[in-house]
Amino acid sequence: MLELKNVSFRAGSGGGDVEILDDISFTLPEGRILVITGPNGGGKSTLARLIMGIEKPSSGRIFWDGEDITDLDITQRAQRGIGYAFQLPAKFKGIKIWKLIELAAGHKMDEMECCSFLSKVGLCAQDYIDRDADASLSGGELKRVEIATLLARKPKIAIYDEPEAGIDLWSFSMLVETFKNLKQDEKQNIVIISHQERILELADDIMVIANGHIASYAPRDEVLPQLRLGPIVDDGCPVPGWKSEVQEYAN
Repeated sequence: MLELKNVSFRAGSGGGDVEILDDISFTLPEGRILVITGPNGGGKSTLARLIMGIEKPSSGRIFWDGEDITDLDITQRAQRGIGYAFQLPAKFKGIKIWKLIELAAGHKMDEMECCSFLSKVGLCAQDYIDRDADASLSGGELKRVEIATLLARKPKIAIYDEPEAGIDLWSFSMLVETFKNLKQDEKQNIVIISHQERILELADDIMVIANGHIASYAPRDEVLPQLRLGPIVDDGCPVPGWKSEVQEYAN
């Protein structure tokens, strides 16, 4: 179970700190898919980085399976079963894709097993398994390879930062099917940052982050109709630009 208590994050900008997230508290029970959405710049990716340990909160505490992990670094959190897929994946010069997937899994793999993870993210395994995971791959290809490594690792909680970014429609459909299959695993938590309605529809719960606050957090069937109808409000005020953004993705 993931729990955040009164988490805030400030970042320096010019002459002073800017509040990116303010007093965020929520609990994500085991086996739930949480999709975090909201306007650009609202703090969604920052929240994901705080959970992974890439950033540390200015105040508040983060708990995982009852343990306070606030002061643990990214490696220590990974060892406890937290995984992360970046919006802009890293490149690995000189490492073959099959080796990268094998390293993520933590054990030796035969070719068929390795290929299965590439197929799940819409890559033709025979065309990619022996390629280097470097700049010779497009952004979309790197994104799918990274997601394949996270699938191979099978973390207790997997965080995906806009997994649809930079991939074509067919590959996105494959990715949606992968998330549908992962949803059958009642023990794994999945956190996805996304604006795509097809991904929002997979959620057990939807959280809307706006202006550094949780504007809404409830089961999918309560939140998704609100997003289709009009702007989400934060502290009683409509969030600027939110209505057009939701309509763009929902349609």
